[in-house]
Amino acid sequence: MKASQPTLAAGAVVWRKGDQGVEVVVVHRPKYDDWSFPKGKLDPGEHHLVAAVREVAEETGLRVRLGPALPVQTYTMSANGLKQVHYWTARQVGDGDVADYRPNAEIDAVTWLPVRKARRRLSYPHDGELLDAFEDTPYRSRPLVILRHAKARSRSSWHREDTARTLTEAGRRQALDLVPMLQAYDVQRVLTSDAVRCAATVRPFADESLRDIETDRRLSEEAADQVTVARGMRRLLRGKARAVVCSHRPVLPAIFDAVGVDDPRLKPGSFVVVHHRGGRARATEEHTA
Repeated sequence: MKASQPTLAAGAVVWRKGDQGVEVVVVHRPKYDDWSFPKGKLDPGEHHLVAAVREVAEETGLRVRLGPALPVQTYTMSANGLKQVHYWTARQVGDGDVADYRPNAEIDAVTWLPVRKARRRLSYPHDGELLDAFEDTPYRSRPLVILRHAKARSRSSWHREDTARTLTEAGRRQALDLVPMLQAYDVQRVLTSDAVRCAATVRPFADESLRDIETDRRLSEEAADQVTVARGMRRLLRGKARAVVCSHRPVLPAIFDAVGVDDPRLKPGSFVVVHHRGGRARATEEHTA
């Protein structure tokens, strides 16, 4: 007998600086009379990253940006089989006031609590374990997204200059799918090789998010060199901006080497998020559009 697929969900441990140290958001569900972290089921075709941000907004009214991933939780629901929840750390963006949140049938209370008090308020042991993982995670870090350009026309089918090679239809869909994924990290700087296929990969995000595109030939296959790439990546690690760097398969090993991360040999449209602090990579995760 074939095992049923788990119900997929996503959520976040949202934090801010409070008067008594770090505070996190917890929500009350009247149907179960429990306190937990905001989370919810994925919409059809929705990526976990996007669902986490959306669910936090729906259940708390807060806009957030994601930080490092937390352990995936898998547990059995009484009537619906397995549930698998992907969690991230997340920092509130803008006004963190939840006083105006309107209670509803799903969530009737939202509150910020210091970590110590949140631990006592949470209803389930697995949420206490998630809070432990949060405290052990570099949640104060910043993201650097290293992106391989989306699916492009093959070299064999292209008879013009290689830098002018365009995205395929599948690649254009990937570029659109990347928009909410990069928005989940509230990316501020958009750096790309000058090749058309790289710039076209990040342009939908830049246009939608009103970000300038910084084109740099030194990220291209034709002009990249180990020393220049290393110097540029180190500047990004020392900086405070949340950035995405879009480049090519032959250049990516130098980029990963410069940030101190093993090269995962990304497929087109895939990216690694390097969560960094103090000029060093503290955590990584990989995603595909």
